[in-house]
Amino acid sequence: MDEPRLRLAIQKSGRLTDPSLDLLARCGLKISRGKDQLMAYGENMPLDVLFVRDDDIPDLVQEDVCDLGLVGLNVLEERRLALAARGHPVRFEALRTLEFGRCRLSLAVPDDQAFGGPASLGGRRIATTYPYLLENFLRGHDVSAEIVTLSGAVEIAPRLGRADLIFDLVSTGSTLQANHLREVHTVLESHAVLIRTPVALPPLKDEWVERLVMRIDGVQQVRESKYIMLHAPRAALDEIRRLLPGSESPTIIPLEGTPERVAVHAVCRENVFWETLEGLKKAGASALLVLPVEKMLA
Repeated sequence: MDEPRLRLAIQKSGRLTDPSLDLLARCGLKISRGKDQLMAYGENMPLDVLFVRDDDIPDLVQEDVCDLGLVGLNVLEERRLALAARGHPVRFEALRTLEFGRCRLSLAVPDDQAFGGPASLGGRRIATTYPYLLENFLRGHDVSAEIVTLSGAVEIAPRLGRADLIFDLVSTGSTLQANHLREVHTVLESHAVLIRTPVALPPLKDEWVERLVMRIDGVQQVRESKYIMLHAPRAALDEIRRLLPGSESPTIIPLEGTPERVAVHAVCRENVFWETLEGLKKAGASALLVLPVEKMLA
């Protein structure tokens, strides 16, 4: 009997598409996908990838069409509030917060417009593609405002006279600047999330979910990590340990023929800057080598 295959939904095209595929590749998945195909076949894992609209991912997982989904927290929370407003249970389960797709849902006003905090929004028209999140925010501040729901191009709504300000996704802020808007209040810090179906999976599928999550943890653990190797005098070890950023206890290896010197190997879980290397060299380190870490299991 064929091994049951997992289905994972990711964004068809957008800011999460390439990072999602990169994450899966770093987890060891090789996929076969023809041009413009909406499903990719996992060649070395029982995992197929569906390419869909990001707004559809929570429903596909909620309704058990897909076992897993990679989706932005902004989309997930909007859908959660929409389901709750209609009296439907929220059944998808968030498994992991992912280290990509970081952005924020914020209020933005025209450059020439003052902003006096959430209380100043009373009676204003606010354009958004996230009406439930905006309504929840306004209700939390006991403010009554008109929500203008648009399907896209929110940033031009004030220039067209359709709204006084906007509530939209912000990443670099360049789109706001191009439309003479400025960000004034962040409502939600967003990032990618791995979610799973509420339905109990067969043991073989469940095992592959656990293996995939373990691999994701291994990839994320080392995203900023570096492996450092160096030689140093034994007398300088305390200072070198202090300088190694985010390191656990380093491995100390005696150097043949030079008992007063050792080799030091360490995994640093923080960025290693040139200033760090300069400090290590000043402390007596030599033969410094910094290597990327591809994956690590604790």
